Amino acid sequence: MKKRICFIAQFPPPIHGLSKAVDTLYNSELKNEFVFEKVDITNNKKIIKNIISIIKSKADLFYFTISQTKGGNLRDLIILKLLKRVNKKCLVHLHGGYYRTLVDNDLPKWQKKANYKAMQEVEGAIVLGKSLKHIFKGMIDEKRIYVVPNCIDDQYLLTENEIKAKLEKVQKKQIKDVLYLSNFIKEKGYQYVLELAKLEKEELDKTGKRKYHFNFAGKFFDNKIKEEFFDFINKNNLDDFITYHGVVDGNKKRQLLKEANIFILLTTYPKEGQPISILEAMGNGIAVITTNHAGIPDIVKDKENGIVVDKNKIDLKDLYYKKIENIELQSVLLNNYNAVKEYSQLNYISNMKKIINNMK
Repeated sequence: MKKRICFIAQFPPPIHGLSKAVDTLYNSELKNEFVFEKVDITNNKKIIKNIISIIKSKADLFYFTISQTKGGNLRDLIILKLLKRVNKKCLVHLHGGYYRTLVDNDLPKWQKKANYKAMQEVEGAIVLGKSLKHIFKGMIDEKRIYVVPNCIDDQYLLTENEIKAKLEKVQKKQIKDVLYLSNFIKEKGYQYVLELAKLEKEELDKTGKRKYHFNFAGKFFDNKIKEEFFDFINKNNLDDFITYHGVVDGNKKRQLLKEANIFILLTTYPKEGQPISILEAMGNGIAVITTNHAGIPDIVKDKENGIVVDKNKIDLKDLYYKKIENIELQSVLLNNYNAVKEYSQLNYISNMKKIINNMK
């Protein structure tokens, strides 16, 4: 008899790293080996309906993507307590790096204690990288902490012929394309990319030489941030240096990645895990400029994949005038394209299959 798995998770829409990863797994060929069912917890207003669905489920294993917010954690504790009461096995998956900080620093004592107890009782926990295993240290036996890196969607991975063409093109390209592809949250570092564009204009005014064009794509959640973004462009006369492409997906996103040469994500976002946008950049032969934050050091090595800077000492002038100039784009292009094969959908699904089968 096939093992029955119930997904308690966020499914698209909206599309983000977590929901995309869940959707990839749920709709994979593993459906032929297991019986999948789902409880979509995207909308917390459906908590009662979701609890009823969980109670009625005949699943052998519950795959649960846990939250990193106070309210979400309260919901998770209710679900974990319910699963324990009905003697159901649960595998939790953390798509981020903030959970332990939330539990130890942000929650009242009773809720912190409840989390430690709940985690002791799960069958296992999955994190995105080795550097994130510490999150569950002391809560779960280390043998039950698994590492499964994020994966890149096959549609955003260049073919070998496209990579060869890009390699030839980058050698001749006078103005390199810089890309910021993420949501517009200040901790994600979009403002640093704006400042680099300003330095580019200042350099052009002095030398008459143009080196970079700056492309931005992503969603604004705050109108004030959106106004500040475009005010900065207007105030500093950066219209010729910056293009905002809006929210992109499908072919438009693929084309942006295909044309880009340098990807910048100088993130200090507290809930960061292992940004899929970085993997997408690598899969398109793009040099990555990022920080030593969360699970990023597991996937990006300084000089080998681009530039990794200290998140507490971001020096933009040093970046612009020294480090970016010294990137060997051709070498990094090939390094990144070859490295990202490890993060294919096939490997992701294979890793998840092994863990699910390990849950006796």
